[in-house]
Amino acid sequence: MAGAVLEGAEAVGKGSARKRGEVSAMKSDITNPKLAAAGQARVDWAGRFMPVLAQIRERFEKERPLKGIRIAACLHVTTETAQLMRTLKAGGADVALCASNPLSTQDDTAAALAAAGFSVHARRGEDNKTYYKHIDSVLDMKPQVTMDDGADLVSRLHTERRDLVPGVLGSTEETTTGVIRLKALEQQKKLLFPVIAVNDSQTKFMFDNRYGTGQSTLDGILRATNILIAGSVVVVCGYGWCGRGVAMRAKGFGAHVIVCEVEPVRALEAAMDGFEVMPIAQAAAKGDLFVSVTGDAKVISEAAFKRMKDGAIVANSGHFNVEVDLEALKKLSKNGGRTIKPEVEEFELRSGRRVLVLAGGRLVNLSCAEGHPAEVMDMSFANQALAAEWLAKSGKTLAPKVHRLPEKFDRQIAALKLKAKGIQIDRLTAEQKHYLSSWEAGT
Repeated sequence: MAGAVLEGAEAVGKGSARKRGEVSAMKSDITNPKLAAAGQARVDWAGRFMPVLAQIRERFEKERPLKGIRIAACLHVTTETAQLMRTLKAGGADVALCASNPLSTQDDTAAALAAAGFSVHARRGEDNKTYYKHIDSVLDMKPQVTMDDGADLVSRLHTERRDLVPGVLGSTEETTTGVIRLKALEQQKKLLFPVIAVNDSQTKFMFDNRYGTGQSTLDGILRATNILIAGSVVVVCGYGWCGRGVAMRAKGFGAHVIVCEVEPVRALEAAMDGFEVMPIAQAAAKGDLFVSVTGDAKVISEAAFKRMKDGAIVANSGHFNVEVDLEALKKLSKNGGRTIKPEVEEFELRSGRRVLVLAGGRLVNLSCAEGHPAEVMDMSFANQALAAEWLAKSGKTLAPKVHRLPEKFDRQIAALKLKAKGIQIDRLTAEQKHYLSSWEAGT
């Protein structure tokens, strides 16, 4: 695959210059360095909508809480991530970045970061071999802190790169799927260092997962297909926070929404939210558009494909492309699939019916659009920055478990976001505080 390996890139962009001696040691593997100027303009645009991270960055520049800390990050290489990288660097960290998804990389953003002196290993559309080569490349810096979106760095450190574990203070995890993998490691008593489940912070999952995924998923689907959502039947597999967001936005577009769930409480919640709830085997024959947001494997399977209407569209906005059983679909099809437009692949079944898969079953919001809006990533990445600071200060004292960030960080981030939006709220009076902390007062 064509690309460019850069060494000693000169810095561009605000507050991003390195000392010359440091720059010369940095390497990047990106698609096209000439995209840097265009990428920088987009990075700056995203920064306009990330005031919380900007305030944290301003403090980091003064306090340098990450001075001397090496951070390896495996995240979606987007403009919002670039703002996080700037913040970590402002805090004194040495940062290397690779992609957490082969199709989510914005090549111009990668070029802008590389030009600014960051070590970036990401090319949009990279194959599986290159993907893991890039993971190893960022781990070669011998990180003290890792940042994951799907636990790929942590997984690598627990398998092929165990020699690096003694130097690791801890890791942070951005997404639900990654937290599930990490908790499995913890339950098996195999987790070797502490991990901060950033995804479990309220200012992350209540906003990023719901409002971010809801909007960006429909954005990706519409950019890829230009279909009319109004009047269609949209099947949402999974009713966690991401599923809630997708269902809510699809309903807002005028769709009839069906929810498929395996967890009784969530299924009941979906029903009480006004959605039709049924098994995927039943929904398969009714849906025009299917969106999987579960983080599990083979959610949309061979049995479902056999029941789908002609022209049914399938998309994934959970995490890995295992949610859609593509191997089963290929076996069911006459032609093994053909690309009919960018990121749209058509599989003609032996019955003559056609099933369309978006983005090869990978994340449709990042593969076909630009991912979550900067406004919600502002809070998610504020959590990441504060988690890195917490690990730098306290990582040696934390047990090798999956930890949540202290609630005070949620309140701090929410307060900063409200301030940035010009929203004021009430405060408890002394009498109200006393009432809530006492037991004497009754009816």
